[in-house]
Amino acid sequence: MSILVAGGAGYIGSHMVKQLVESGEEVVVADNLSTGHKKAINPKAKFYYGDIRDRAFLDRIFVNEDITAVVHFAAFSIVPESMQEPLKYFDNNTGGMITLLEAMRDFKVKYIVFSSTAATYGIPETMPIKETDPQQPINPYGLSKLMMEKMMAWADEAYGIKFVALRYFNVAGAAADGTIGEDHGPETHLVPIIMQVAQGKRAELSIFGDDYNTPDGTNVRDYVHVMDLADAHILALKYLEAGNPSNAFNLGSSTGFSNKEMLEAAREVTGQEIPAKIAPRRPGDPDSLVAASDKAREVLNWQPKYDDVHDIIATAWQWHSTHPKGYDDRN
Repeated sequence: MSILVAGGAGYIGSHMVKQLVESGEEVVVADNLSTGHKKAINPKAKFYYGDIRDRAFLDRIFVNEDITAVVHFAAFSIVPESMQEPLKYFDNNTGGMITLLEAMRDFKVKYIVFSSTAATYGIPETMPIKETDPQQPINPYGLSKLMMEKMMAWADEAYGIKFVALRYFNVAGAAADGTIGEDHGPETHLVPIIMQVAQGKRAELSIFGDDYNTPDGTNVRDYVHVMDLADAHILALKYLEAGNPSNAFNLGSSTGFSNKEMLEAAREVTGQEIPAKIAPRRPGDPDSLVAASDKAREVLNWQPKYDDVHDIIATAWQWHSTHPKGYDDRN
């Protein structure tokens, strides 16, 4: 019996695969390597190269492997890009979920844990955000993920496919042993960009907007360590396997940090100057996003190990320091 990790070569997916393998699970990875890295996949996992929108590709996996559950990370996730290329996001994200659910239905795979997003909430009415708050996304990325959640709910109604949607915010950090980490090209996430400035690979950090409705004018986000996320996905699998109903959980540290606060924390951790400038706002960015993760802590017994943002940045700095060229530089 194996767990299929769609998008298991990506940043979060590869950390999930590492956790699953180290906990003794048989793991199958499906990834088209459009944004992931083959070197990031734990060597004990079985790898299939292909796209989950390709039904013949999925059929080959489900015929060859005894898949009992799916964990879904195979989605595009860049908000500004989704504003410029909305159809790309609906095709890959929403379309990919249709094909995957069809295959799960036909092969009688009854459990899926879905990597959703806080972007489904749009501009929140209250803070911190609760799972029961309105989902009104303001960008195509968030809408594509919300559509995926709705499709899973109908697939549960019609076919009995049980799901957990995990909605989370900004992900950061790397495996504590330094073996895998974050490597995107081009990089768009704040923490690795700050790390690149600290390394001298970028001249300065651009902070997009300082006139938001926040204490220091810069975006406030809830940062979650990537290994804490992997733990939550494993707990969600166990929740489904125990016979519980479909559900959705926010995952977060419940503490928001502004872009300026993240920059200062990184300066403290790295000991580097890290030059920065204020740049124009990006379209589609809400002022603040902070999760109320009480439900995940109570129902799933999720206990994040990295609630201090300095510790999160320290693991990221370890990865970037030892892999200055990302996976291209890995020994």
